[in-house]
Amino acid sequence: MSNLKREAGAAGSAPAVSAKSVVELATCRSMPVLGLGTWELTHDTSGTVAYALQLGYRMIDTACDYGSQPGIGQALRRGVIDRRSVYLIAKVEESDDAYAATRKYLGEIGVEYADLMLIHRPPEEGVGVALWRGLQRARSEGLVRDIGVSNYSIDQIQTLGRETGELPTVNQIEWSPFGHSDVMLEFCRKHHIVLQAYSPLTRAARLGDKVLRAIAERHDRTPVQILIRWNLQRGTVPLPKANREDHLRENFDVFGFAIGAEDMEALNGLNEHYSALGSLPYV
Repeated sequence: MSNLKREAGAAGSAPAVSAKSVVELATCRSMPVLGLGTWELTHDTSGTVAYALQLGYRMIDTACDYGSQPGIGQALRRGVIDRRSVYLIAKVEESDDAYAATRKYLGEIGVEYADLMLIHRPPEEGVGVALWRGLQRARSEGLVRDIGVSNYSIDQIQTLGRETGELPTVNQIEWSPFGHSDVMLEFCRKHHIVLQAYSPLTRAARLGDKVLRAIAERHDRTPVQILIRWNLQRGTVPLPKANREDHLRENFDVFGFAIGAEDMEALNGLNEHYSALGSLPYV
């Protein structure tokens, strides 16, 4: 992605991406290239997040229906690293008063601000203009730094921009080699919208794919690491979930290798618009 700050790689190779690389946002702020998803992470959330921070994760993603907010707050208060070094993502629901919900969720986590607040999904009618206005108010009062959306199609993003005069900074969508859209990625690149990938590991449903496993074997890596690395090299920002220490380490150990062009094309060719949730709303 054009707004990804990366170290220079060898001539003809994929640009190097390190654990300290960041993605520049349209607002001139930045976010880490890899984060921790916390959906259903309700068993020892505090310990899991604290361990992730110790490993080097610097971005945590949550939402009100994840149930992980209190544990995230406890982890942040452990003081493993300074709060200002953690990029925190939260979400308001389509039925919320976005401004009031933002204040509520920040209280549940126990922080003064979120780095990014998203509309979790578009409402059944319209594109969430009132929600967007609420997030804009929250931003103007310093409760959030940046605002964006999740599960939006190109048409919905364009409509939101026309009706409010502002495009989202981020669109967070389900994304993997098995289910993605080059059209969406190009749209986001053109409009300086960062594409965040939730369920980048297909919730383990496609880890046994023969092509994926063959590529993993060639690189002496796991299928999980190949899926995460594919995202990094395409310029999307993966948010893999993990609640075991070995999985946290595995998911983070993706910066010491690069997938070659031929294998990247093979991974791109796996696309069948697969969704672990049943459908990709942006396709």
